[in-house]
Amino acid sequence: MNPDVLIVGAGVMGCACAHRLLEAGLRVTLLERALPGAESSAAAAGILGAQSEVSGAGPFFELCLASRQLFPDYVRELESLSRIAIGHETSGVLEVALDPAEGRLAVGRVEWMLERGLRVEILDRAEALRLEPALAPTMVGANYYPDDHQVDPERLSRALATAVARLGGVFLNGVQVLGLAVSGDRVVGVETEKGRLSAGAVLIAGGAWSTRLQGLPRLRTTLKPVAGQIVQLETRPAFFRHIVYGFKGYIVPRSDGRVLLGSTLEDRGFDKAVTCEGVHQVTGMAMALVPALRQARLNQTWSGLRPASGDNLPLLGAGPLGGLFFATGHYRNGILLTPITAEVICALVLGRPPGVDVAPFAP
Repeated sequence: MNPDVLIVGAGVMGCACAHRLLEAGLRVTLLERALPGAESSAAAAGILGAQSEVSGAGPFFELCLASRQLFPDYVRELESLSRIAIGHETSGVLEVALDPAEGRLAVGRVEWMLERGLRVEILDRAEALRLEPALAPTMVGANYYPDDHQVDPERLSRALATAVARLGGVFLNGVQVLGLAVSGDRVVGVETEKGRLSAGAVLIAGGAWSTRLQGLPRLRTTLKPVAGQIVQLETRPAFFRHIVYGFKGYIVPRSDGRVLLGSTLEDRGFDKAVTCEGVHQVTGMAMALVPALRQARLNQTWSGLRPASGDNLPLLGAGPLGGLFFATGHYRNGILLTPITAEVICALVLGRPPGVDVAPFAP
């Protein structure tokens, strides 16, 4: 029997949408060319930065806030179903200014948030160092976002795949999807290297590869990969707890002593190489913000491919053909937007109102 929904891509977006669709009683099959969650999803840092990562007010900011609000209950639900700890840490984010010019930019970034009534504190040097003594003593101040937290993306990916399997979802790994199968003005499945697979609906959730499929109708924008290199350090025991944002990168300390440094923004196609220049860039940034990291041990490096759209907004919602849906192009906020994306897609597939305004993200 053909599935109700075929999902192209089994990263966090594909699996999260499958999770909700399966709960609604639909039959779901996920197609993945590698392992579920092994590409961009697991390569992310996992910052839930609705305030610290978004540059201004508007529909995208509202989407990020709505998704962040879902996360505590979402984590409890997934951990209960999968029995995998996701590593949700309420660490907060410090956006640190190293000089007066950065300080002026930082203050300007949060004025509209304060007017909106969102929680953010503007700290001078002494206040920032009291909150996080590991910061460089020469920094001039910081914005503190207490409601921006973190999860471990690799654990989230594993938990979602496990939850989908336990709900009866079918994974077809190692399948290369070539394009859409279309009949009239409706999508009826996908074409793969091994032939056609039919379904009532198709969801494209393939990250940076999503708009490379054959047979796609004209879309609002196409996607391209933007590489990001991350360096992981080891500190035991952990000696600071807040996520630290600078104007050139970020530092994410895990409670177990791992520290992630990131990330580059590189337009070099689907090349995921880790380079000397990239490692130098992110380690230099980190040591300037938290000097004690000079003594941390280098543990691991990797690179992921963020799916970037031409207008910096995701492709989220129903496509221009019947039975076609998109959940991709989330760029730097894919982990943060996972729960709200799943809610939106499930509602739309079932023909229900999505609960949030997704018109600005229409494919």
